[in-house]
Parts: sequence; C-alpha cells; structure tokens
Amino acid sequence: MIKVVTISLENEMDLVLAHKRSMKVAERLGLTVATQTTFATAVSEIARTVIEHTDDGVLDLGLEQNKQRYSLVATVTFDKEIRFTNSDAGFYYAQKLVPEFNLSENAEANLIEMKIGLPRSLRLDPIKINLLKKYFEDELPLNAYEEIKQRNISLNKLAGEQEEELRRTKIIDEKKTEFISIASHEIKTPITIIKAYTQVAKSLKEQCSDQVQGILDKVDAQTTKLLSLVQQLLDISKMENGNLQYTFELAPLNPFLSDMVEMIRNIIPHHEVNVALAADVDVKIDKLRMEQVFSNLIGNAAKYSKKNTIIKIDSHLENGFIRIAIADEGIGMSATSMTSVFNKFYRDKDVVKTHSGLGMGLYIASKIVTDHGGKIWVESDEGIGSTFHFTIPLAV
Repeated sequence: MIKVVTISLENEMDLVLAHKRSMKVAERLGLTVATQTTFATAVSEIARTVIEHTDDGVLDLGLEQNKQRYSLVATVTFDKEIRFTNSDAGFYYAQKLVPEFNLSENAEANLIEMKIGLPRSLRLDPIKINLLKKYFEDELPLNAYEEIKQRNISLNKLAGEQEEELRRTKIIDEKKTEFISIASHEIKTPITIIKAYTQVAKSLKEQCSDQVQGILDKVDAQTTKLLSLVQQLLDISKMENGNLQYTFELAPLNPFLSDMVEMIRNIIPHHEVNVALAADVDVKIDKLRMEQVFSNLIGNAAKYSKKNTIIKIDSHLENGFIRIAIADEGIGMSATSMTSVFNKFYRDKDVVKTHSGLGMGLYIASKIVTDHGGKIWVESDEGIGSTFHFTIPLAV
C-alpha cells in the first residue's frame, strides 16, 4: 500500500481525525460525496470499535495498485489478543459499507483492511499520487488536538533518534575502551623489557663510554614516560568499565604530603616548591592513587610554567574536609579550558603544539578525587598562572 495518512487511535478525539481525514483523502481523489461519506463512515466505525478495546491501534489511509486499477485502502492494526463479539456492532456495520473487507491475524497483530475500487477515469499515476502525499504532508492540523498530537509524534521521533544515537555511541565507547585496554596490555610488556635491558646496560658503566651512558639515560627516561602513558590508558580503561580498584587506609595527611613533595622536588629541580600545610589530620586514602593525583597536578604546574618559578602547595581545613591547593606561575588557561580541562582526552588548542601529552592526567585525577569523596576544580588567569584545588574528607 502507498500510505498517504497515518493516525494513531488512542481516544475518542482520534475518531474525529479518522473521519475527517478519510473524507479528505476521498475528496482529493475526486470521489463523489456519497462515496466519501460511505468510506469515512466505515473507517470511523472500525476506529471506534478498536478504541473501545485498546489505545494502541493505528489507522493507515492510502492507495493500492492492482494491474491498471487503483483502490482506496484503509487498514487498522491493533493488538492480536483482541477478539470482536456480537456487541461490537460497528465492526459488522462497516463490513456492509465497503466492497472489500478483510480481517487477518498474525503473530504480531490483527489487521482490518477495507478497500474501495477507484474509477479508471481518475487517471491516477505516480505523479498525482506523490502530489496527494505532499498535500497531506504539508496540510495544517485540523484542530488543536491534532497539532499537539503531531508535535508529540515529532518529539517522540526525535527522542527515539537520540536514544539510538546514544546506543550507538555507547557501543563505540565500549569498543574503544576494549581496544585501549588490550592495546595497553600488549604495549606495556615490550616497554618493560626495553626498560629492563636499559637498566642492565646502564649498570655496565666500565664497558660504556660517557656518550653511550648519556644515550642510555635518555632511553630510560623515555621508556619511563611511555610506561606512564600506558598506565594512564589502562586506568582509563578500568574507569570506563568500573574496575578501578582502591585500597583505602587511614593515614596522617601531612607526612604523606611531605614525602610526596620531597620526591617530586627531585623530578622538577628547576622549580622552587613552597609548602604551607594546615594542622595534621587523618584521612582515609589509597596512597598509590593519591600519589597519581599529586604527581599529575604538581607535574603540570612545572610543565606549564617557566624554570625557576615558584610552585605553592598549601592546605586548609573546611567543614569536615581538607582542601589542598597547588598554584603555579605558568601560562594559565582560558575560561573555556577551565570548564573542559577535566574531560577525557581534552587538550587546549593553544598548547597542543607546544606541550606533549594526551589529556588523560587530569581526567584520571578528577576521577580518583571523586572516588575519595572529594571535589576538584581550577582557578586560572591567562598569562599569570593556575591554581588547582581538591578536597578530601577527614577520617571519622
């Protein structure tokens, strides 16, 4: 069937639409008023009968071609469990109004089909049929009810498309996460072996010239960076799958911070690190994961600021939390970057070419802080510097 009009049969208001649309289709085809009325009445009677039993019936009006002749067709689809009885007078009355009436049942639904043969004198062809379809596509709603109904249909269609898009996006993300996990595991093994052989070679100092030792030091440093990147990819994979595990333990915070600062001072020897800590408190943390947070934030502070500038680390007690701030005198960031900097794989367009990285560190840090029950945010002025803040709840 070539569908021209579709109406969902939900309530009595749809009977008005079914009757008027049936009349209009017959009128546009050039049928007599008597034929228009007969056809519309048959459609209305079936629509009324179906609505009395269910609210999910569907009426389709259209044309069907049989060799050189066309028929005006109305089909009503409804729940396969519904069975009509002698009390459904409209069902039996409609059968008397149209030349062809058929009820069919299948595993999915019941279908009533009504047909009226159209005179050959109408000279229907694909062009006229397309014009008929276009007419009803462009026609304004008959009343406020139909206008609301059409808007709901559009909204439901849009919601369905968005849901399908979300489903596809989820599948793509799952495949991507799976690939990252597998690739990271595969890459980690040869990098670890390369690093091990480099360490062995470095230990043979008497057999290596200073130049070779310098090359080995660079190889060792680069493999360490690679291992760090691979570990970040693995962490992201675990986060996406909900498998990032923590081993929480009760610990005094200040000694932990002091140890972290001393370790990082050796990594960033060209920056001055000033520390001002509040009174010591106990926190419940995963030390290894929290080291990732500090290493990332302090490492970024050094990475995005010039040599010999100051990095400040301080802490403050605030309403059951300890707030830790790491401030630098670096390049700062725009308001746009501040809203996106914790997103996965985000990198500001202004630093992509000047600073290496994949945009994973802050995403991982934010996830770890959140999983510890805290919050993380940034304050920044372009050209002046940035301050990253995060909180950890006090142990109770």
